[in-house]
Amino acid sequence: MIATARIIMPKAMVRLSAGRVRFSMPEQALCFLVGANSIFTGEKLLTTPNNDFDADQLMFKVLGLLPKPPSLHEGQTCEVEDYKEVASSSGDYKF
Repeated sequence: MIATARIIMPKAMVRLSAGRVRFSMPEQALCFLVGANSIFTGEKLLTTPNNDFDADQLMFKVLGLLPKPPSLHEGQTCEVEDYKEVASSSGDYKF
């Protein structure tokens, strides 16, 4: 399903979210390999449990994935230190 979404919508953010707790790190790596490029992270997604933020950061490190800088609107600025803070606390990762 992820690979099909990537082929049909090549510019879309294909996000993994609810249900990711059932996937092992290798299974999630396969999802990224076939086209997923975004996740929600944090303890809970409204009413659904989610992977722990620290576990996601470890997975990113093991898989060599780096968070994408935040998108800025015209007139906004983002200092390097601001980005590091956002990247370490944001619940939405894109890469």
